[in-house]
Amino acid sequence: MRNLDITTLRSFVAVADAGGVTRAAGFLNLTQSAVSMQLKRLEEMLGLPVLDRTGRGVALTPAGEQLLKYARRMIELNDEVYARLTQQDWEGEVVLGVPHDIIYPVIPRVMRLMQRDFPRVKISLLSSYTKDLKAIFAKGAADVILTTEPHAGGGGEELLEVPLRWYGAPGGLTWKSFPLKVAFCSHCAFRPRSIEALEACGLEWELALNSESDRAVEVAVTADLAVTAVLEGHAPPQYELIPANAGLPDLGVQKVNLYAGGARPQIVEPLVQFLRAEFAAQRHGVTSELAAQ
Repeated sequence: MRNLDITTLRSFVAVADAGGVTRAAGFLNLTQSAVSMQLKRLEEMLGLPVLDRTGRGVALTPAGEQLLKYARRMIELNDEVYARLTQQDWEGEVVLGVPHDIIYPVIPRVMRLMQRDFPRVKISLLSSYTKDLKAIFAKGAADVILTTEPHAGGGGEELLEVPLRWYGAPGGLTWKSFPLKVAFCSHCAFRPRSIEALEACGLEWELALNSESDRAVEVAVTADLAVTAVLEGHAPPQYELIPANAGLPDLGVQKVNLYAGGARPQIVEPLVQFLRAEFAAQRHGVTSELAAQ
């Protein structure tokens, strides 16, 4: 396999744009002979002429016309990669706040994409509850946060609408119990809505577990001691979706919203764009092209 040299391509593009070797040499701050040598080397690598030297000026051959389009793209990509890896504008730390129940599957993909394209940018992941994340964001302690809310607040951008569902243990029977046993973390944003729905439909219930720990809720649900509410598609693998005809009240939908600060847009905006693309892909049930690359 033979590799094209960016330096020779840069000289070729300069000659094509300037209309001659002499002017191109001035633009490149090189001697005319140095530019001519680079053009000769390029033609030797390709095994065909890219410049027509039969006339008074310099014209492109048909092969040169084709090469010019590719050469511009290769030089542009080369310069972009170099800038992102070396310029301090692409260096720093970004704090991303995400509710624990929507970390998977999007956030690992986004962090991998940021590491790939912006290796000098450190992403600090902060996992907490929506209420706490919004307070942290308001203080300026997070650059970007995601939330799960019925509606986006001021400055928020809706990324995804997700049904809130009842989940229990695989093959469990607790959802048939009377009164219904439920488990929630004390700070869970879904708790008030779920209890309100139970009260509205007149279904008797009791709080089987009230914990500060999400792990404790998972243990109670997995052991078939209680049911809980989780965003569809984001439940732990040891949970099972309770059938819609089970008689439990509908919990409506929640919105996954994005809030982004205005500081350091050169490194925050790429993160925001990745989040938008990945959640858009999730909305349509596909793997994004970015993640597949």
